[in-house]
Amino acid sequence: MNKIQAYITGQIISSNDSEAHSLHAKSYFGEVKQGKIQYTLTEALYLVEKGKLEVLQKSKPLLEKQIFDEARKIDKKIQIKYPVFKDLRDRGYILKTALKFGADFRIYDKGQKPGTSHAKWVCFVEHESSKLSWHEFSAKNRVAHSTKKNLLLAIVDEEGDISYYEVKWLKP
Repeated sequence: MNKIQAYITGQIISSNDSEAHSLHAKSYFGEVKQGKIQYTLTEALYLVEKGKLEVLQKSKPLLEKQIFDEARKIDKKIQIKYPVFKDLRDRGYILKTALKFGADFRIYDKGQKPGTSHAKWVCFVEHESSKLSWHEFSAKNRVAHSTKKNLLLAIVDEEGDISYYEVKWLKP
């Protein structure tokens, strides 16, 4: 497979490359928007790290560090969100944005496909030093419950290690 060429314009990374469409159909990277494949920052970083994507800005290829620096300007949480995305994607899960839920990711169970099944989890990523009040925890739990998903909290520590906590509703 040739490297997919994608272009960053403002906050959007997209490609009209046939390989981009092929990878989307096979592995669900990106979303089809206006005939192009549009990538989230985490997807683009992941594909660049895996050697499958080259991001260009005004026809000039960007280095991985430059892409990360651009991503950091757009998303202040990218340093903790990306390791979670990478870890779960490497384990075979498909992650999509959960912006409309106010969360970081929707996560599809292994073997499940976006568009044909529903995500199993809505994921919130936090740094271990972050404080979470009971009201905030309750709000996150309500988002998950109202969307018929389980709540997954991904806690990233100073060393970059990740702990996952799944929260489910029980009916006694």
